[in-house]
Amino acid sequence: MNSPHSTPIILADDHPLMRKGLKEMIEEEGGFRIVADANNGESALALIEQHRPLIAVLDIDMPKLSGLEVAAAVKKGKIPVRLIILTMYDTESMFTKAMDLGVMGYVLKESAATEIVDALKSVREGKHYITPSMTGTLVRQRNASTAFRSEEQLALSQLTAAERKVLRLIGQDLSTRQIADTLFVSPRTIDTHRNNICQKLDLHGASALLKFALEHKHLL
Repeated sequence: MNSPHSTPIILADDHPLMRKGLKEMIEEEGGFRIVADANNGESALALIEQHRPLIAVLDIDMPKLSGLEVAAAVKKGKIPVRLIILTMYDTESMFTKAMDLGVMGYVLKESAATEIVDALKSVREGKHYITPSMTGTLVRQRNASTAFRSEEQLALSQLTAAERKVLRLIGQDLSTRQIADTLFVSPRTIDTHRNNICQKLDLHGASALLKFALEHKHLL
């Protein structure tokens, strides 16, 4: 049985069986409690505003408001909730939209039954969770769209050894503090490295650096 101290969650999916199944899996795990659930995006947003849960799990395709539209409203309203998107789309463009809206979890529906608890645990700890198969998909799509651009063309050759280490650790979804502790430097130094990497690789946007690190793990 979940205690009052369990992590509060809002669950939204317009398919009753999917919602019921996820709810049972999440609550059986312990440490989490579904404080409310919704079958459309408009209700999900209202419940998020009312309950202020730590995490909201949102289907990407819902009536009234999609999961991404809810994410956009959350971002605009600066509501302190961590979002996990359930989706059938494994495309780079949809993934990028979600990351740019501040989504912390991106879980393919086909994997939800086996991954939802891991996703919740990661997001609860402040880490991103991306369905593992997505990394390979993103790399393949990037290679196809860039005609297998060389390391020189990707501008990775401009990075210093220290910057490469930082980028590699970003690809492991470590926070600035965790990277600083790993490399025995200050968080301020890591922030400087992150800024320099973004400038050298011409990366813009809140999720651009993480996305790049995930896509190019094989080159780092």
